[in-house]
Amino acid sequence: MITKRIIPCLDVQDGRVVKGINFTDLKDIHDPVNLAAYYNQQGADELVFYDITASAQGRKLFTDVLKRTAAEIFIPLTVGGGINQVQDFERVLQCGADKVSVNSGAVNNPLLIKEAAKRYGSQCVVLSVDVKRVGDDYHVYTHGGRQDTGIDAFEWLLMAEAYGAGEVVINSMDADGVKHGFDLPLLQRVTETVSLPIIASGGAGGMEDFLELFALPGIDAGLAASIFHYREVEIEQLKQYLARYDLPIRIAETKGRRGDGYQI
Repeated sequence: MITKRIIPCLDVQDGRVVKGINFTDLKDIHDPVNLAAYYNQQGADELVFYDITASAQGRKLFTDVLKRTAAEIFIPLTVGGGINQVQDFERVLQCGADKVSVNSGAVNNPLLIKEAAKRYGSQCVVLSVDVKRVGDDYHVYTHGGRQDTGIDAFEWLLMAEAYGAGEVVINSMDADGVKHGFDLPLLQRVTETVSLPIIASGGAGGMEDFLELFALPGIDAGLAASIFHYREVEIEQLKQYLARYDLPIRIAETKGRRGDGYQI
């Protein structure tokens, strides 16, 4: 049975980790380098690093803070923000990323997925999709959740899978930061649409939410930010909790690792 992954997310703006609700009202949280070291120590399975204003500001991803963050961890690192061409993959991979997340750049040019998958392999290409309910439909949003593309989320997922995306992160804008649980109706439709590994993001408020998430067939990982940043849920404790319900969870020794002194 494939191990379920627990993934903290660093939304980085101006070199600092920030977090808001429904993609708005962003608040300063912490330094990404220290926070990454803490999550490495806590036994996170992977780490996601998003430069959340790169696309909206029409610039390349800042690589200085990324390099320092990558140097602190020994777990897989996925990086996104301002990825618009294959050369951007090369830039972030050289900075220490293991996988590259595409969102707005792929919507603007879907062939980017195919080109990157051909050059680096599908396992390197992560499609991040910001999804929001609009009436009875689900639309894809871009530029950090600022622009409604009008694209049907499920049609977009099918296209991305056909073009070679290796996995997908579903960011529920409706659930983001609300802490009332993951958007299970949306996620169930995603599992029925594609066969890609699915990372669920948005809505985690407690350990029970992850238990409910992983009860849904086809979900490979749970991603969260604020509950981990504010230490409302510790990753090590979450994994022990899930293991008690016989979920396949990787529990690693955490003593003596860097990051023990992290505090909000």
